[in-house]
Amino acid sequence: MTRTAKAETKGRKLSNFLCFAVYSANLAFGRAYKPILDAVGLTYTQYIAMIALSEADDQTVSALGEKLFLESNTLTPILKKLEQSGYISRVRDPADERQVRVSLTVAGRRLLDKEINASLVDATGLGDEFPIVQKSVVRLRDNLLQHTRGDSTKG
Repeated sequence: MTRTAKAETKGRKLSNFLCFAVYSANLAFGRAYKPILDAVGLTYTQYIAMIALSEADDQTVSALGEKLFLESNTLTPILKKLEQSGYISRVRDPADERQVRVSLTVAGRRLLDKEINASLVDATGLGDEFPIVQKSVVRLRDNLLQHTRGDSTKG
């Protein structure tokens, strides 16, 4: 029996792995976003940081990092670049100098008003299924996070 045949008999085909489907879909999203975000001078991570700030301004770096699933040492250079571009402001919290608070600037809000994301919703080809798939992926992520935290309650 060949090596490929052995893998098939055990069900270890890459196409059967949900984790690979999600991973490769993430890579495909990155490729689809790249030309759109290159045109406005942003990376995907910078863009999602700005989206998170548009939902709730004046967040601490740690709160923003939790939303984005990014550690502070990863997020800080992203925020520095956005600040240099004039899209966000970072200020020390007067009540706690250890905390840095982040907000969108007028230029940052103006950039997000361009609806960068709209063409990608169409590019998914999901049509009316888009919100269903999005909610399913969020539920998948949340279930996995609960599992890794040892939380057996369902959300």
